[in-house]
Amino acid sequence: MRVAIDGPAGSGKSTVARAIAARADVTYLDTGAMYRAVTCKCLADGVPVDDVDRVAQIARAIDIRFGQDHRGQTVHADGADVTAAIRTAAVDRNVSAVSAIPAVREAMVERQRKLGAEGDVVAEGRDIGTVVFPDAEVKVFLTADPAARAHRRAVQRGGGDAAVDAHATADAEEEKKVLDDLIRRDRLDSTREVAPLRPAEDAVHIDSSNLTLDQVVDQVMGLIEAARAKENAHA
Repeated sequence: MRVAIDGPAGSGKSTVARAIAARADVTYLDTGAMYRAVTCKCLADGVPVDDVDRVAQIARAIDIRFGQDHRGQTVHADGADVTAAIRTAAVDRNVSAVSAIPAVREAMVERQRKLGAEGDVVAEGRDIGTVVFPDAEVKVFLTADPAARAHRRAVQRGGGDAAVDAHATADAEEEKKVLDDLIRRDRLDSTREVAPLRPAEDAVHIDSSNLTLDQVVDQVMGLIEAARAKENAHA
């Protein structure tokens, strides 16, 4: 069983995917964290993100590993814990440029498909249902209006979680900066030449702007249960 969740930045893909992994008993494959880890490594090593050859070299060589601790899922790149570092504003500003490099996507997709072949997974990103797992049993395109997405991301940077706390607040100036950055990233992700952000033709669209986390998860779980019933009927 492969569950593909695509959508723009800040739409809640990661939160939903983690919840689905727990409820559906499948492995959470955080593809976005993989591109962020490459971006983080480039910034740490002083490699300009527009230096295509050097960025691609890092993507092919980097050792990315996922783990678990009291924080939840952890991410290590070449042995260093980058769980917090990959969520910084600097990485936010540069990850779209890194992920648009064909050689970087090729390296990451190869790793993602290998992980997907090892067992049941839920993966989230921007091209999971169109490129990584085009034959996924369940495909979702998760959206939300830009203002809602900016609020969630700003709350996250402040240490909160708008998905579980409807009253969570964020600094207004920071939220405005996040909104501007999300709009810019939407444009970059949707217009890049390689694997642009777009829904798969057979994806189910879910707008999470006015939905709680549980409501979104319930909808996706319904799709998973239907897919499993179909598989059992054909077994």
